[in-house]
Amino acid sequence: CNAVIGISGGKDSSVKAAVCAKAIGPENVIGVMMPCGIQKDIADSQKLIDFLGIKSVTVNIGPAFEALCNSMNLGQELSYDTLTNLPARLRMSTLYAVAQTYGGFVANTCNLSEDTVGYATLYGDNAGSFAALSKLTTEEVMEIGDDLGLPYELVHKVPIDGLQPKTDEDKLGFTYHEVNELIRKGIKGPHFDKIMDMYRKNK
Repeated sequence: CNAVIGISGGKDSSVKAAVCAKAIGPENVIGVMMPCGIQKDIADSQKLIDFLGIKSVTVNIGPAFEALCNSMNLGQELSYDTLTNLPARLRMSTLYAVAQTYGGFVANTCNLSEDTVGYATLYGDNAGSFAALSKLTTEEVMEIGDDLGLPYELVHKVPIDGLQPKTDEDKLGFTYHEVNELIRKGIKGPHFDKIMDMYRKNK
């Protein structure tokens, strides 16, 4: 069967796609590009697909997102969190639609660093049938990407969700490196209390 992966052009989806292609063959991997309207870095997603020689599907979720927002008459403006997380959940629905249409399993691309502080959308990017990166930190994911010979600019790309202009680390208020040092070495950095608070809330 196929492995179905949302391709953002960042390290997690790049490495997950590469690992799947190595394990079951590129002909059995389907990369799904899901811009929400216009995605400035969509060329990075295409670059990975071409590099690995995997199949690809493009679904623009922008019209569906706008239609769903316009159809919700809740008596007040949709919250910031709603507008942030809804596209991720539409992407999840799209991945499962592709998987059920072509026959396959959806790959969860979350890593240990993100999962530790809850930086994922419930029933969005944290959904999937298997999660090969879930026990690996961001830095370990990058090491695997380098070992597999993936394009450097994709493996070491600044993490960003493609839905907002801010990077992941800007929104978190600390670096993944600090999280990783805590996870692997027990080193308490300057944002230890904030990281632990997010960890507890996520649990």
